[in-house]
Amino acid sequence: MRLDDERESGNVEDRRGMGGPLAMGGGVATVIGIVFYLLTGRSLDTGTPDSPVAQSQRAPASSPAADADDPAKRFISKVLASTEDTWPEALRPLRVRYVDPKLVLFTGAVRSACGEAESAMGPFYCPGDSKVYLDLGFFHELSRMGAPGDFAQAYVVAHEVGHHVQNLLGISRAVQEQRASAGRESSNALSVLTELQADCFAGIWGRRAQAANLLDPGDVQQGLRAAAAVGDDRLQKAARGYVVPESFTHGSSAQRMRWFKKGFDGGRISDCDTFGGAGVHLGR
Repeated sequence: MRLDDERESGNVEDRRGMGGPLAMGGGVATVIGIVFYLLTGRSLDTGTPDSPVAQSQRAPASSPAADADDPAKRFISKVLASTEDTWPEALRPLRVRYVDPKLVLFTGAVRSACGEAESAMGPFYCPGDSKVYLDLGFFHELSRMGAPGDFAQAYVVAHEVGHHVQNLLGISRAVQEQRASAGRESSNALSVLTELQADCFAGIWGRRAQAANLLDPGDVQQGLRAAAAVGDDRLQKAARGYVVPESFTHGSSAQRMRWFKKGFDGGRISDCDTFGGAGVHLGR
């Protein structure tokens, strides 16, 4: 991505070094953690050993004095800023005012308005405090699953911000109300539709980034690979050796790629109605 001359967001909160130890290590334990994470309903994605985020993981934990020279934090801040430039205009036709979310960087474990979470659970958005939570170390493990690149990392941020957009639109609450009275399979299906919509919203951001000349050749393909890498079918196959479609909570690789591309190609919120006749509507 071409972010060198772009502004940084002022909405990044750095809590790295303040959390507890990881509950799981790398390798197989991390894969198990990823699948557990998917089955409990949040989202995640990948990086590359040569990206700004991965470079940060090879360095000691940053101190406040070093924050200004932290390439990982600067990269994430610039990606977040690009989402802040995308959504006010995209939401204007719906007469919804965009309120910037905060993005919290953490290591090990973190406390949010949605409860405590550990790094093995992956990045997540908490509607209770309108914050995205991200442990940068997660990118390095997931890069081994086939989705390297800085755009893949940016896709993760854009996906989580997509959940914030859902919150502003009232979609998150509507889904929560329906899931409260639904059976397990129906609840999982609603979760899938929610996650696919966040992928579509990430595609809208990607289209704006392309229009702003922030993308390098091959970045869109990185995004598609990232969406595929975190498909429920692919992760379940890696961890279990078999796939259970009725337990999906985020969607298959093909679904995630398709909805990301649909948002990228169309660029409108109306293109992202994953719910169709499910009784959850775009807008308030």
